[in-house]
Amino acid sequence: MVGALWLSLIAAKPWHYWLGFGVLTATGISFGTIVPAATAITRWFRRYRGRTMAVTLSASGFAGFFVAPLINRILTANGGNWRQAWAIVAGVSVLSAIVAFLFVRERPEDLGQMVDGGPGPSPSAKSAAASARVTKFLWEPHQAYETLAYWMILIGAIACQFPFFFFTAHWILHLKGVGVSPADAAWAMGVFTLGAVFGRLIGGWLMDAMEGRFAFMLGFCCYFLGSFLAIRVSPGALWIAYSAAILYGTGFGWTFICLNTVTGNYYGPAAFPRVNGMMLVLAALFCSPAGYLGGRLFDFYHSYKLAFEVNSALAAMGIVALYFAKMPEPPEAGIMVREREVQP
Repeated sequence: MVGALWLSLIAAKPWHYWLGFGVLTATGISFGTIVPAATAITRWFRRYRGRTMAVTLSASGFAGFFVAPLINRILTANGGNWRQAWAIVAGVSVLSAIVAFLFVRERPEDLGQMVDGGPGPSPSAKSAAASARVTKFLWEPHQAYETLAYWMILIGAIACQFPFFFFTAHWILHLKGVGVSPADAAWAMGVFTLGAVFGRLIGGWLMDAMEGRFAFMLGFCCYFLGSFLAIRVSPGALWIAYSAAILYGTGFGWTFICLNTVTGNYYGPAAFPRVNGMMLVLAALFCSPAGYLGGRLFDFYHSYKLAFEVNSALAAMGIVALYFAKMPEPPEAGIMVREREVQP
């Protein structure tokens, strides 16, 4: 709300925009979306955590696809007065805060309920396998940081987000550079957002159906094919541009849901807020220069070909790292195993 009001009422210079959007609004997004929303899902759900995570975090994708055109119509109607649009964002922030205060509860225990609403049906081989993919150990954050899996997932997080940051910064510029009209380029960006929604739903469903790291690895395949098509876009074959955009959106949504869900499955709801928040911070440090680096590569080579190839290489790196991101063994269990091994 503060960031939106700053942009609506005060912003008049470039540094005003950097402060309002890059600091105040970005801080609000961090406080109000991924970490707290994913934490709530991790606390409330276990059996269908992946699907629930997907539905919840898909809200931003639906907002981008349906609300952004509404904001554009408002801007057109008021002569392009973008300050009014930011005032609307401030109002929506207040409304969201009221809804969260009145209706969101931290844990099912706060309402006298249980995780998943209570025990599930009689155990089966499928449910037993799903249960084995979710830790029952109460991890502490420092214990999670000592596991190999955590750092392998971090590499997966970098491979998930770096191509996304690059794509959002340069996709429209890339399309315009090869002769695609601004209207068609904007539509390609729209289907990118829609692809992210579908990707989240696919990733969430797979997280509940198979081992999480393998679902995570499969999502990176979308980046491979999307990069292959992105290098070959042309105004005479718009389906290539649309397909590349959908694949990039699907790849990001798919892997991002897997990233948050597998972290919750491995380290549990108690440690999740801190270990997930730390992972996103570390990944952001590596991924935030993606737009700048993509621009530098274009300035040097006059083409985005190498940048898309770098994205493919990062996806391959993520797949290799996640292969080693097996579910970590609780520290106590490891101590007990070692004690049994040394006993005569």
